[in-house]
Amino acid sequence: MDAVFSNFDDYLKAFGLTIGLFVVSGIASLIWGTILAVLRVGPVSILNKAAALYVTLFRNTPLLMIFIFMAIAMPVLGYNFKFVEDVEIGGWNVSAFFVRSCIALTLYTSAFVCEAMRSGVNAVPLGQAEAGRAIGLTFSQSMKLVVLPQAARAVIPPMTSVLIALIKNTSVAAAFGMAEAVATMRALTNNNADQRIGIFLAFAVGYIVIVEVVSLASYAAERKVKVAR
Repeated sequence: MDAVFSNFDDYLKAFGLTIGLFVVSGIASLIWGTILAVLRVGPVSILNKAAALYVTLFRNTPLLMIFIFMAIAMPVLGYNFKFVEDVEIGGWNVSAFFVRSCIALTLYTSAFVCEAMRSGVNAVPLGQAEAGRAIGLTFSQSMKLVVLPQAARAVIPPMTSVLIALIKNTSVAAAFGMAEAVATMRALTNNNADQRIGIFLAFAVGYIVIVEVVSLASYAAERKVKVAR
């Protein structure tokens, strides 16, 4: 454990970067995944098929391949996101690869969010949407005001699983030079091979804490929904 305590600033920065990847990608995935779910259940056939194609493509593409595309192909195509490096948040300069990593995680995770949300929409009785149309609501209004609020109640458990998987998937960024938790753990282990068990346990505890916070937030949200009912 001495290696962790003597490099505790790096330990905190590593988990700070992991949490940053998770929060940014998680919010973006929830937004984009919900939009995809709406398109998948919507009445416009071409949008429905386009969303279904997106979900099928990204759910069956390894996350590593998406990272490789964002890290190598995107800069070649002229999209290197260097403009974000002038942005500073809390004394930390946003890196171009942080943005590319978030995009890669969002593209992948949003496909799973879409399916989780779509299952919630399908769990809402059809009569609810028909009632919305009967009082003059458009499809978008019916989804926003009637269907999605009810669907959100049903998707809390599967959405929690998707978000926990996202926490784990942030480790893929370590292979592309991001000094998040896994990359920092590897560096400390390489420099302090005799303390590898203590280093592993320290980082394992960090991941467990993050996962438990997400799980407890999900549990609190589920309890709140039950009380509201």
